[in-house]
Amino acid sequence: MNWRSVWAVVAGVLFGVGVTTLLDVALHAAGVYPPLSQPIDDRLALLATSYRILTGVAGGWLTARLAPRDPMKHALILGGLGLVAALLGVVATWNLDLGPRWYPIGLVILAMPQCWAGARLFELRAARRGSA
Repeated sequence: MNWRSVWAVVAGVLFGVGVTTLLDVALHAAGVYPPLSQPIDDRLALLATSYRILTGVAGGWLTARLAPRDPMKHALILGGLGLVAALLGVVATWNLDLGPRWYPIGLVILAMPQCWAGARLFELRAARRGSA
């Protein structure tokens, strides 16, 4: 087992989970989000989706950057883990009134593309640096 590969993916997971959790907590504390016992509306779900996309792209970039080789492969593994986690979230929360149902479904749909985009950004920058 290549521990650098494992670390690259784990770092992407920790970054994504850590940043989104900190943002969620900050937005709850600031009163932007309602108390945890109340559902969010479409507007707040769109806000959460927007920063989850950004952190997903950044996590994909970080994973690609740390990968010892095959940066896209590592980022897509991260995306696959995100897809599975988001799908589990859909199943676990489907009958709960936490907010719009499109939100957790959107997280499933976006998991792979955002990690691909992060790795692609890394690859493009690496190619520019190699040609300079």
